[in-house]
Amino acid sequence: MLLAERVSRSHRFAPGWPLWVFTLTLLPALLALGSWQLQRAAEKQQMQASIDALHQTPAMPLSAFAKTRPSDWQPLILRGQLEARHTWLLDNRTRDGRAGVEVLQAFQDTSGQWLLVNRGWLPWPDRRQTPQIETPSGELQLLAEKLPGNGTGWRPGSRRCAAGTANCVVAQLDLTALRLQSGIALQDWSVRLTGDGSSAALQLDWPALPMSASRHTGYAVQWFSLAAALIALFIWAGFRPDHRGNNNDEPDRA
Repeated sequence: MLLAERVSRSHRFAPGWPLWVFTLTLLPALLALGSWQLQRAAEKQQMQASIDALHQTPAMPLSAFAKTRPSDWQPLILRGQLEARHTWLLDNRTRDGRAGVEVLQAFQDTSGQWLLVNRGWLPWPDRRQTPQIETPSGELQLLAEKLPGNGTGWRPGSRRCAAGTANCVVAQLDLTALRLQSGIALQDWSVRLTGDGSSAALQLDWPALPMSASRHTGYAVQWFSLAAALIALFIWAGFRPDHRGNNNDEPDRA
């Protein structure tokens, strides 16, 4: 009778209230994180599909967007001149492990609009010397694409550029700050060059999206795996025999 009672108690599911609280608190968070990563993966897939679709459309002149803003990644044809006096170097941009900058320059289109154009990447091996930027003169025709919006604000440690400063190094793209510093009515969106044939183009091997859909999916699998491990641990702990108060070196009392 006593042996049967012990066997029954050893197989009873009794995880205890601390484990209940721990599991019910952590499990929803893990599931929510996994679902959020799946949602981000779907968004990245949709974004990449939109980019691919836009890249199949013909480039449009900037004059077609005099009263509206182009869609993100819209191919554009720019006709106008680069302004050498207003050049900024976007710092901390690497290619194949090499340190460098991306060259940002003001561009006046024949439509009258001012744009910030990213001309591409330039190596900067010696930080003691500022890179020399050559600006092609005369009217240019450039192939570019409209970039999505960027975060604003100057990062800690970066310095503001005084008016008239040539090739000023910035740590983050802030169009509002660049507009105030230059005194030019830059559009509140920017573009980057896509055509290698222009004399204005530098190295244009643009990096892919910061995080692909597959990486988000991988993170989701990790979160769901942690949730499954938590459930397994909860069940194992609930059925584990409870020996508290029982000294195995002493005989049990009848």
